[in-house]
Amino acid sequence: MPKDSLFTNRIAVLATMHQKEKVIAPILEAELGIKVIVPQDFNTDAFGTFTREIKRPGNQIEAARLKAQKALELTGETLAISSEGSFAPHPDIPFISSNREIVILLDKNQNLEIIGEEFSTETNHNHIVVENSEQALKFAKKVGFPEHGLVVMLRELPQNNNEVIKGIVSEEKLIEAVNFMIKNSPTGKIHLETDMRAMYNPTRMKNIAKATQNLVSKINSRCPKCSTPGFEITKRIQGLPCALCYTPTSLTLAVIHQCQKCGFSQEKTFPNGIEYADPAQCMYCNP
Repeated sequence: MPKDSLFTNRIAVLATMHQKEKVIAPILEAELGIKVIVPQDFNTDAFGTFTREIKRPGNQIEAARLKAQKALELTGETLAISSEGSFAPHPDIPFISSNREIVILLDKNQNLEIIGEEFSTETNHNHIVVENSEQALKFAKKVGFPEHGLVVMLRELPQNNNEVIKGIVSEEKLIEAVNFMIKNSPTGKIHLETDMRAMYNPTRMKNIAKATQNLVSKINSRCPKCSTPGFEITKRIQGLPCALCYTPTSLTLAVIHQCQKCGFSQEKTFPNGIEYADPAQCMYCNP
């Protein structure tokens, strides 16, 4: 823990109702000396639900920021933490799901916003339409049930009469929920999906922990000029030369770090520790 940490012995309010403190708090308390508290009756579902009853306000970062700001408002503290996850097809491999987790820190005293991130293909994010409990159980086994929870709903998209049963973590409850929904379905089919709330998804919890570690790394990166935390990469410059023909490739040649407080910036060449790209990454050597 840095001796001159701006956060040592301060209280940080964690905007969560899904037990994210289990992975976030130990990291921040050990690495930064922050005391993490969770506000009582803080309804993060008001900022969007994975089951789509409530739409997320803005993008992922905006939603996380709003949760943190609300936590500060409700508690009167000066330091807040919030996290937000998203799930989508991988940008380069569309048939694989991906999980992006962010953990945001807001510091009113220093007027700072620092964001940790983790992008991973380690996720059980999945869904299916089923007609009977046998199909549901087969899907459940595939996605890590019962360690990972499930959600059963009448329809995939939210409607006024769309019943939703969340947090299913036993075979008995799953069969009960599936049979109930099928009985009430006009088509005889229902929608089943993984419960992506953190407390029902240990795989997601691991990615939240990684995003928290990334946040700590960014906090510990100080501006060389004013020592403000969060001296992080704001731009990547492509053009790492091919090792065979020296033609610039799309790989990163340099990065630019910038301080959000004083504006000081610094360029670092070869940030990944390599000076030439593999010819396999060259559009001329390997078209």
